[in-house]
Amino acid sequence: MAGPAGKIMLLPEDNPNATHIMIATGTGVAPYRGYLRRMFMESVPKFKFGGLAWLFLGVANTDSLLYDEEFTKYLKDYPDNFRYNIALSREQKNQRGGKMYVQDKIEEYSDEIFKLLDNGAHIYFCGLKGMMPGIQETLKRVAVERGESWEEKLSQLKKNKQWHVEVY
Repeated sequence: MAGPAGKIMLLPEDNPNATHIMIATGTGVAPYRGYLRRMFMESVPKFKFGGLAWLFLGVANTDSLLYDEEFTKYLKDYPDNFRYNIALSREQKNQRGGKMYVQDKIEEYSDEIFKLLDNGAHIYFCGLKGMMPGIQETLKRVAVERGESWEEKLSQLKKNKQWHVEVY
């Protein structure tokens, strides 16, 4: 068996106090489960995580939440280092009354997300490639509302190796 190859979805361990914003739809949450286990469960002599891991997960229904018990336990055990937001498209409504998608959750927290990105946070996207257009549109709209150019911001995030996308 083989999966995606390359360095896009590797967890950078050069700064154990970094912020990692992880956005997933469905089974795209799997790499983040690995990241979180590394951050919170493994005893790694040269890597003691002290930063912030913030997971946004979008699925259709509550019964589709993969690893929810693990993530909820991290919330309890590491309240200063882990945040967890879910978007349930068939159970929740967004601020405009439509279905709640992961990009709607991103928009809810956009001020904080943009500030974290400005301060060097890494942002990851994993899941079906169909998730990216809606997320990109949301991020662009938020940037414009903030008086920023999304194209310039995205270019800078890529240049700084803060932007990580693995969609399929």
